[in-house]
Amino acid sequence: MLRFDLITIFPDFFHGPLDYGILRRARERALVEVHTHDLRNFTHDRHRTVDDRPFGGGEGMVLKPEPLFEAVESLGIAPQQARLDREVRETVILMSAAGPLFAQRTASELARMERIVILCGRYEGVDERVAQHLADRELSIGDFVLSGGEIAAAAIVDAVVRLLPGALGNEASQRQDSFSVGAPAPVSEGAPDSTLDLGGLLDYPHYTRPPEFRGWQVPEVLANGDHAKIREWRRQTALKKTKMNRPDLLPDESV
Repeated sequence: MLRFDLITIFPDFFHGPLDYGILRRARERALVEVHTHDLRNFTHDRHRTVDDRPFGGGEGMVLKPEPLFEAVESLGIAPQQARLDREVRETVILMSAAGPLFAQRTASELARMERIVILCGRYEGVDERVAQHLADRELSIGDFVLSGGEIAAAAIVDAVVRLLPGALGNEASQRQDSFSVGAPAPVSEGAPDSTLDLGGLLDYPHYTRPPEFRGWQVPEVLANGDHAKIREWRRQTALKKTKMNRPDLLPDESV
């Protein structure tokens, strides 16, 4: 079972995201545990202070190192060097706009862990000693700024949990996820194999009934029953959409 520990000053934020859809089913099936921890419980002053002004001046406040270190250490997590040396399948992640971009490949790596601790930053940032000596990595979910790390943490939990065996109702559906990497899930026995393994491309277009809606027709190739032609159409349309919307995902010679 994979366990998440989310350290935040707003633990109630996660009640909604964790209680619906795949995340809820995965928790009910005992595939994952998600625990939230209030950072203010690890302070020692009557104001429960978690932030302070940065040395050198500047606008805004920065999360202090003491409560974050105490919060992680209270969880019995392995020492940082053991985690970095991969002696244990545990990791501590700091959500930070300064981190590298989270991607599907990272989600696949994290899905092989047994314990993931996520530190949700707030204010203008986090004391750098947390990034250097407590967290194993910093991660960002995009080139934009959020008010805190809670939304980003929820996105990472969702992306990782749906990769756990048994989390999805149909494991083969992973084959057609945008950005899919690694070995594809097997096709259900007896199912027509017209599904395309995307191999890192964006997903191809999908259509459902009715076959004609307000004058817009479903492409004829999807209704002709020729699964080889359907796979080829899906490959070409996925490639076209990737070239148009995310050419950075393709090798230079494919653009």
